[in-house]
Amino acid sequence: MGKGKTVKHLIDKEWCKGCGICIHFCPKNVLEFNKQGKAKAARPEDCIACKLCELRCPDLAIQIIEEPGSRK
Repeated sequence: MGKGKTVKHLIDKEWCKGCGICIHFCPKNVLEFNKQGKAKAARPEDCIACKLCELRCPDLAIQIIEEPGSRK
């Protein structure tokens, strides 16, 4: 991710059907299944905000928001 930016993953658990497409296409392995079989951002600090998960989700259940701010 760009210097001075943070990434927020908004995942609508009601819309997510747990198909795993977002997990499969993530180049940095940021996403994984939670205990309910839905997508979650397990390693958001590794996200490069490519938005492949957002673009590939057939149910529009994930949104990537880039926010200015310091990365820790």
